[in-house]
Amino acid sequence: MINIIEVSTKKQLRAFVKFPERLYKDNPYYVPRLTIDELSTLNPQKNPASEHCESKLWLAVKNGDVVGRIAAIVNYRYIQKWGLKNGRFGYLDFIEDFNVAKALLESAQNWLKSLGMERIHGPLGFCDLDPEGMLIDGFNIPATFTTTYNYKYYPSFMERLGYKKDADWYEYEITIPSTPPPILNKISTRVLKSHNLQILDFKNKRDLMPYVPKVFQLINSSYSDLYAVTELTEKQIDYYAKQYIIFFSKDFVKLVIDKNDNLVAFGLALPSLAKAMQKCRGHLFPFGFLHLLIALRQNDRAELLLIAVDKKYQKTGVNAVILNSIAIGWGSWRGRV
Repeated sequence: MINIIEVSTKKQLRAFVKFPERLYKDNPYYVPRLTIDELSTLNPQKNPASEHCESKLWLAVKNGDVVGRIAAIVNYRYIQKWGLKNGRFGYLDFIEDFNVAKALLESAQNWLKSLGMERIHGPLGFCDLDPEGMLIDGFNIPATFTTTYNYKYYPSFMERLGYKKDADWYEYEITIPSTPPPILNKISTRVLKSHNLQILDFKNKRDLMPYVPKVFQLINSSYSDLYAVTELTEKQIDYYAKQYIIFFSKDFVKLVIDKNDNLVAFGLALPSLAKAMQKCRGHLFPFGFLHLLIALRQNDRAELLLIAVDKKYQKTGVNAVILNSIAIGWGSWRGRV
């Protein structure tokens, strides 16, 4: 018998967050997320999105064991912006048992219907910076620090339950040469000159701090037309800035400004933390942070976390400027380590 239990205690919330660790215990491709961040994001008292979102979490329990989880979210700012009464499901994981998946999704659907929602879509989080999407291909490719992973049976179960693909998101792997291709340097130089732009150079993280609010404002404006996106509030910007700022490095944060010091493009990369996260299983303590520190100092892979270009400069080649600059930064970093 499958029991669906609403998460209402700290113990249940921790079980919700830790379930994927057991589900993917022997899977070499799954990369866990930081437990401390997950606990915070799923706590309405800590997540500023709770000011405009309602949410509920459920666990599926069978024979005394947790066998699945799901979150249901109503983002009222999304409804106001897009004019669609779409509820969200997210944080969906389950064992290879169709009835478990069915029971979880029915719980989410019923609650969303009770709040007047007409459709359900996902997996989505509270905002675009939360885990979202479901893997439908590439199950034998390691996930990254920020992307999701799931077993091959997930999408087939979803289709059996009547769900259809609503959007495609792609992830690319690029081999970075020791020296960026001359054509990329040429394009970058030409774009900067023709649009009177420049790349900001930082000596340290302190020099970057005044631009952090501008970075998130640029993300808001440049991402505004993307699937299911709602702009971040000031409180959300502060919340996510604290999560990302620890990864900022002068080698991997690239900003492009115009002659009036307006931010027109931004890119954030970092040495891959995927293997380190697998080793520490999402825990910073007691020794997890050491794996992360080593990965940030010795690595042969990088991950591009965020890139944003002002709408006025999209399709002008500014994205090539960012990528070229990050490639140069990567080469410089590799040379030092």
